[in-house]
Amino acid sequence: MTRPCPGPLVVTSKPGWTPPPGGVDCHMHIFGPYDRYPLSPGRGYTPPEASIGMYRELLATLGLSRTVIVQPSIYGTDNAVTLDAVAALGRANARAVVVVDDSFDHAALGAMGERGACGVRFNAVSGNGTPLEQLEALGERLASLGWHLQLYAHDREMVALEPVLARLPCPIVIDHMGGVKLAEGGAANPGFKAMLRLLENGAWAKLCGYRSSAAGAPYTDVADMARAMIAAAPDRCVWGTDWPHPSMWPPLQVPDDGVLLDRLADWAPSEAMRRAILIDNPVRLYGF
Repeated sequence: MTRPCPGPLVVTSKPGWTPPPGGVDCHMHIFGPYDRYPLSPGRGYTPPEASIGMYRELLATLGLSRTVIVQPSIYGTDNAVTLDAVAALGRANARAVVVVDDSFDHAALGAMGERGACGVRFNAVSGNGTPLEQLEALGERLASLGWHLQLYAHDREMVALEPVLARLPCPIVIDHMGGVKLAEGGAANPGFKAMLRLLENGAWAKLCGYRSSAAGAPYTDVADMARAMIAAAPDRCVWGTDWPHPSMWPPLQVPDDGVLLDRLADWAPSEAMRRAILIDNPVRLYGF
């Protein structure tokens, strides 16, 4: 039996600042309803349902209006829940990052593009996804479509994959601070340094740092890492909640997304920087 994990907080706090209109949450997931979207038997965890209605309430609380729905590992390469969520939220306000393998041909990818897909995720942490050995083959296909490749990997894998990622012809988006943990060296970690080199040479990154924290809420200890990423690529950093925060087993705390948005305000203190991260950069990357 797969391991159950907690769901999101019932009540989310309002952030201490007001995001600019049109802000984008660039990383979240929809889970269920499970009678319509059954879970993959190859999944590594079993979360409670996290519905579109619940997520709409979260967006209203945070003051954001657009989103990028990322295919979660619990569904493998069956992207129905993610693409249907784009339709429910509306193409004007939503995009999808899907999970595929090399059995998906150009026509299949194009059909998903018509439904709002614009990138493919490789998840080497949660599993139940595309083998890393397919990075280069799929990277070629994504380049022809104008899509990006999103990678969630452990820090040690980031070091090994740096030369592969550097030569891919499509844009690269790195998840979750490159998988680097403060307890494993933080900004001094070789994986973090590899990620910074990739950012300096054109890669993108998602500023979603609570999984890197050693101290837990309010996650102030990841500030140096986040600021280094923004300094390396101010026009290629985006931000995401990672709602509903799967795989946060006790004693880990399920994050409060209002607190997470307040951390972005600390990392990006100027109005121009916040607008770039929440609006200008996502518009370019996802085609809003």
